[in-house]
Amino acid sequence: MTSSTCRRKAGRNNSPYSRKDQTLDHFDYVDGTMHVEQVPMTEIAQQVGTPVYVYSTATLERHVGVFREGLSQLDNPLIAFAVKANPNAAVLATLAKLGLGADVVSGGELQRAVAAGIPADRIVFSGVGKTAEEMKLALELGIFQFNLESEPEAEMLSQVAESMGRKAPVAYRINPDVDAGTHAKISTGKSENKFGIPYDRALESYAAARDLPGLDVQGVAVHIGSQLTDLAPLEAAFVKVGALIAQLRAAGHDIRTADLGGGLGVPYDPSQPLPPSPADYGAMVTRVTQGWDARLMFEPGRVIVGNAGVLLSKVIRVKQGAQAPFVIVDAAMNDLMRPSLYDAWHDIRAVAPDGNRIASNVVGPVCETGDTFAMGRDMDVVAAGDLLTFMTAGAYGATMAGTYNSRSLTPEVLVWGDKWAVVRARPPIEALIAGDHIPDWVAG
Repeated sequence: MTSSTCRRKAGRNNSPYSRKDQTLDHFDYVDGTMHVEQVPMTEIAQQVGTPVYVYSTATLERHVGVFREGLSQLDNPLIAFAVKANPNAAVLATLAKLGLGADVVSGGELQRAVAAGIPADRIVFSGVGKTAEEMKLALELGIFQFNLESEPEAEMLSQVAESMGRKAPVAYRINPDVDAGTHAKISTGKSENKFGIPYDRALESYAAARDLPGLDVQGVAVHIGSQLTDLAPLEAAFVKVGALIAQLRAAGHDIRTADLGGGLGVPYDPSQPLPPSPADYGAMVTRVTQGWDARLMFEPGRVIVGNAGVLLSKVIRVKQGAQAPFVIVDAAMNDLMRPSLYDAWHDIRAVAPDGNRIASNVVGPVCETGDTFAMGRDMDVVAAGDLLTFMTAGAYGATMAGTYNSRSLTPEVLVWGDKWAVVRARPPIEALIAGDHIPDWVAG
């Protein structure tokens, strides 16, 4: 294991991006064994242990380039990576070097982004529950914009900003009541969702915000959901935003920014149609926003990091079930929550497949029936000790991990050509135990 300080290796795929290679990543088989860029997955498993998240720098770079190219017809857009998708410092620092800003939803994410080198003036603060302390921190750092989600939040920010002698640049997040057509738990733009203010109350809310001291009302924001596989809901929401911008300007508001959120889906299941590409998305945005005369902002997360990471796991044993064998792996629902939480699909591949396939149930060791990754999945035949990868796990993977069943948090590794480094170590279980405190009246 070495540090990433040498010149980048040659041989990276810099070919033009098109829809047909939308699934491209840098996890490939070389001589029958999966590699990440130029590093065998077996090497990482041997030296770090499993389960472990593994990220590819080349894939991060590619997806940033692809997304930026999709928006190339726009004038100076702000691309603010959704930190919640993957807050690892090394990942954020990589994206910072590529010129991305950050979309944050907590004071902790704000501090992570700044610590990783993302300039505060490229940071947008979203989220329904900002506290006064978080607002103060963001004002001290000088962030680009607060995306307000309620009138009481605007009033609190006004008080905080006025007490500091600052002006807070703000936009209201609008709830356009558009069904994103995605999983209910990651849909954010319907009237029953907790996010934003209702579209039909926007003019009233903006008028009240204009009268609040300490606020600079500069924009409009919208975000209708995550893992969208159809551009139609996004276009419907953006059309409503455009109409609102015109109404707000007619009412005397100086609207200079429009945050169109994120949500563009990525391909998880290879049997399903590909989601729209960033090029398709960019063409739609360019068409719909023509004439807006506002700086456009975007909050991509999954589309940047999803394909750039995998969860590497080892088979503990294979147990024969009533209909299909149970492949019991050392990764669990606390390492990768998405299948348990959303019934999400992740492609499961053997690191060294022998060409044989079988329908299997893939489960983890946690004492929950919900600790299940796949049932009846057609997959590589594996045996105890074999390595498996859960693909497209770079987004909403490690960031949602926990310590249920007193399991240690999953480590993370970043690869750069033939170099790799542990970018978050696996904490020993002793550290988890040491975090508890036994009161004197119990210990005594």
